[in-house]
Formats: sequence, structure tokens, C-alpha cells
Amino acid sequence: MKDSPTAHGSVKSYVTGLILSIVLTIIPFAAVMSGALSMNATVWTIVITAVAQILVQLVMFMHMDTKQEEGWNFMSFVFTLVILGLVVGGSLWIMQHLHLNLQMG
Repeated sequence: MKDSPTAHGSVKSYVTGLILSIVLTIIPFAAVMSGALSMNATVWTIVITAVAQILVQLVMFMHMDTKQEEGWNFMSFVFTLVILGLVVGGSLWIMQHLHLNLQMG
């Protein structure tokens, strides 16, 4: 396909995105189900693969890039990263405080 501003991704980019998404879903699932990692390592595995999953979906399916003629895409990408940091960081912070406050004894 042509690289025009209105062009969508190719079949190859969609298949690559799908395969990466599936792999990034299987990794944390396997880490949790196997129990081979410590709790902290499992949580970090989930967080890192979740962030990677979002980035893969933004680049492969939403076609966000840093091309100069599409500057708004880059600004949207930066905004998405900020919101992602707030949501993931805030969620982990809330879950940590809930865990500490709900312990018995």
C-alpha cells in the first residue's frame, strides 16, 4: 500500500501486531499460572508486558508514529504515555495501599 496520510496499515503489519499481542498476553498468563516467579517479579512482568501491549497496539493498529507531517499523532502518543503512567501507577499505588490496610492483625 502507498504511504499516504490516509493509508491504512498493511496485512503484514496487522499480522505482526496480532502475533505480538498474543505473545504479550501469553507471557504474563504463563507467569501467573506457573507460579515460577516471585510475587514482585510476577507483578513487574504483568506491568511491563501491559505497557508493551499498549505500545504495540498504538503503533501497529492505531498507526501512531513520529513523522513530521503527522505531528498530532506524536502529541497523542505522548499524551497516551502520560495517561498510561498515571493509570498504571495510580492503580498499583491504590492496590498496594488496599493490601496494607486490609491485612488482619
